[in-house]
Amino acid sequence: MRIGIVLAVTPGYSETFFTSKIKGLQAQGHEVVLFVGKKEKEFDLCPVKKAPRVYRAAVLQLPMMFLQFMTLIPYLGRVSKFVKFEKKENTLTATILKKLYLNSHILKQRLDWLHFGFATQALEKELAAKAVGAKMGVSFRGFDLNVYPIKNPDCYQKLWKHVDKVHSISNYLLQKAYGMGLSRETPSIIITPAVVMQELPKMNELNVQETLKIVTIARLTWIKGVDIAIEAMRILHGKGIDFEYHIIGDGASKELERYQFMVYEFGLQDCVFFCGKLTHQAALEKLLQADIYVQSSLNEGFCNAVLEAQAMGKLVIASDAGGLTENIIHEETGWLFEVGNPNELANLINSIIALPKNDKELISSKAKERVRSNFGIKAQQEKFLEFYKD
Repeated sequence: MRIGIVLAVTPGYSETFFTSKIKGLQAQGHEVVLFVGKKEKEFDLCPVKKAPRVYRAAVLQLPMMFLQFMTLIPYLGRVSKFVKFEKKENTLTATILKKLYLNSHILKQRLDWLHFGFATQALEKELAAKAVGAKMGVSFRGFDLNVYPIKNPDCYQKLWKHVDKVHSISNYLLQKAYGMGLSRETPSIIITPAVVMQELPKMNELNVQETLKIVTIARLTWIKGVDIAIEAMRILHGKGIDFEYHIIGDGASKELERYQFMVYEFGLQDCVFFCGKLTHQAALEKLLQADIYVQSSLNEGFCNAVLEAQAMGKLVIASDAGGLTENIIHEETGWLFEVGNPNELANLINSIIALPKNDKELISSKAKERVRSNFGIKAQQEKFLEFYKD
């Protein structure tokens, strides 16, 4: 079986979701080819086909379109099908030409499956799989359903009509897709992120330090609710609790400035620290030093960082938003607090500090065991093999 996977960029080796999927498919004798906009030099897991470049200037774009269309001459049958399918959707001729250019690297390939790693990657490419005689699969992640449709309502209506099978990282996202128009008759499977336990740093004995160390790993964007966590830190500071709060991640400069101003306004400069973007390994090493991991997101598809924090045996607190309620079992593998409620978050941190050591160790061990039993790479690979069987 030849499976094409569409991504914006080739995955880094720390991005186990895609790299383990590719390795698992290859181990079972399947051929995998990636379709990307950007290829990193070090990526060599499978063949990569780059999307044609889009230029703003017509003087550059028009010659490139002509050259690309010339390369499609040996594939006129597929081109003809693509045009026919688009016309059936009442697509304007100029738009069809644009889509032919954007899909040209896919139309040249023989495929059994064309799988879009993100639903947003399928936009403008909804008919490419049908044109090459392949089945189309689509994966749902948080950005696809929690963020993009806010500014682009009904953006997936064409996708829903043509997708053959969908994969979601959580039941929450799958249900949300149904609410956006996906037919419940469309075959689906839930495959969560997974953790390679043996590659995680090994935690020493669980012991909350005199200066409490709290960590969050998140992009500095509104949906991650970093401002809620900072507000909770203000409440803890007001109660005289000695802590350090480390925020790992970057984002737009205006968001960083907003959060930095909050820290200044609350007088938290000596206990709240912005670490910027770190490598995956460096972020894990920072997490290793933490007592408590906090994810105060307004919404999440699932959240890899929360899963990894539990796998390392950290005391994890997250908002009860979206897929986080599937990630954590409240008061068993971690704790959930009401989304958007900094007071509840602060009180929860305070109560966890006061827990007997045995209770903390029990939560920690249950978290590690649940991840080990339910979120392993091997199980994830087997589910993806199942995805492509039908």
